[in-house]
Amino acid sequence: MTWPGAALDPGGATGATEARMDQPTGDRASGAQRDLVGRMLRCYPVTVVVLAPYALVILPMAVFYRNPEAGFIASLVGLALLGSVAVETIGLLFGRPDPRWREGFRRAQARYPWLYPIAVVVTLISITAKLLAAHLGRGTIENQISGDLSDGPLAMVSTLFSGWTALGFALLVASHLSGRLSRAKLYGWLAVLVGAEFYVSVLTAVTAPLIALVFFMAATGALCGVFRLRYLVFCAVALLFAWPAVFEQRNAIREDRGVRVDAQVTATDRLRLDSQLSTVTGFDVPVDLGQPGVTDYLRYGLVPRVLDPDRPTLSTGQRINQYIGGGSTSAYTFLLLGNIWFFDGALGVIAVHAFWAAVAAMLLRRRGPPGPIRLSLFCLVLFDPLLWSNTYPDSTVSFLQHVVAAMPVFALLALSRRSLHGAHKSLDTGRSPTAPGLIQ
Repeated sequence: MTWPGAALDPGGATGATEARMDQPTGDRASGAQRDLVGRMLRCYPVTVVVLAPYALVILPMAVFYRNPEAGFIASLVGLALLGSVAVETIGLLFGRPDPRWREGFRRAQARYPWLYPIAVVVTLISITAKLLAAHLGRGTIENQISGDLSDGPLAMVSTLFSGWTALGFALLVASHLSGRLSRAKLYGWLAVLVGAEFYVSVLTAVTAPLIALVFFMAATGALCGVFRLRYLVFCAVALLFAWPAVFEQRNAIREDRGVRVDAQVTATDRLRLDSQLSTVTGFDVPVDLGQPGVTDYLRYGLVPRVLDPDRPTLSTGQRINQYIGGGSTSAYTFLLLGNIWFFDGALGVIAVHAFWAAVAAMLLRRRGPPGPIRLSLFCLVLFDPLLWSNTYPDSTVSFLQHVVAAMPVFALLALSRRSLHGAHKSLDTGRSPTAPGLIQ
């Protein structure tokens, strides 16, 4: 049983087998270290994604500023890891990751000759829909304050492509790992995705989606082997230094639009995510605020708003803000872990992360290496229910919405899939199957 879905890149070539040559001792040691880290990422992908923001930012900030609830935050992370590590460790009993994961991944993609063109179309549509929605006012800070959804026909149609940013990212990564897209072109497309999100953040004066997208791409890219960890650490440090300027520019945009900005909240205060999470310690949990139930999951998750335009807005963040004494025009969350603790208690934190770790293991391991559809679903799991900054349980509803929105793309991939005989024939020639006119 193999699992090629996550590892550091073992070499510069993609989709080709190269002869191994003796390397100097230093290079051999560096390669062994990369292999070790790669194996850890392949064995515990959900655990790594859950732990990363707390190990890199949140817990260090809590310790540096002597947050009295630092122990509670650490225990909350421990509960989440208890669920994910237990499931992922049990999964290893049924088969360990194949060390030649890239070769297995390439075989899994060989039956999808139109993978790269579909990835390009999905990426371009996602960018167009996002820009259109922002220009129509959807998601702007003014709409968040007023509670307006900008539910015009075009704005509502743009929601049909919700989640296609993560979907496009997954298909581009699959195209690269299958040998259809060079590393340089992959980085170019990812820069376009981030650039579009940055432009949207300027239009909306909201930076949270941009930060969430950057973290998602960095974490998932590391798991899939398209980013080196040392480069990610360098970029993270650079972003931390750039944050004060970004924060001031965001506030300036908001003030120009007549939105009041609290001058007492500094850029450093906004980075104190540990304080945001530790606020949850002041409540007896679990708390019932009328959060989404099974019926709401089905209605909001499976039925597009364009078919159900009269349903009320689903915003658990606003309910939390009102519960803690704020108004209905603003939202507050305790981050993903804090929200799960708030609504479901300790057992909920363990159960939620165990469940999604099991889902991720099924997507990555069932019947061998994942094709583009299963890899896309895995990316959506990381993008919605497991993203540290998302609002639980709304993020679970978002996952269902994004899966429904991705169904046309999955159907197109399934219809364009080659027969197994044709895929083996393409592999025997030593080339990746290409669509007519596809530029390598």
